Amino acid sequence: MRIGELSSKTGVSVRALRYYEEQSLLASERSSSGQRHYPGPAVDRVHLIQMLYAAGLSSRTIHDLLPCVDAKVNTPQSRALLRSERDRIDTQIRQLTDARNRLDAVIVASESPSSGCALI
Repeated sequence: MRIGELSSKTGVSVRALRYYEEQSLLASERSSSGQRHYPGPAVDRVHLIQMLYAAGLSSRTIHDLLPCVDAKVNTPQSRALLRSERDRIDTQIRQLTDARNRLDAVIVASESPSSGCALI
């Protein structure tokens, strides 16, 4: 499929797809006229890349993990990298939960007629 079709099927911009190729996250073949052509599994690949980006992984980390995904194997190094990313995400979740709790406290306090707006 051509890049526009992949973009339509995944909801990812053509520009982002080109970036994924520049980062060696996604591969295409070129026609004689230079147009990019992607295999059918590229849709799943783009969805995986999007999910990993949404989880906060960098393009470098994604690049390092994709060979293990492609081979359907994991290594001690890939497991360590995944654990590290999971720990980073857990930290972010705790920080976001704390922020939400503080906001909830401000909301509750602001519903009281005599309260100010203190975040601590």
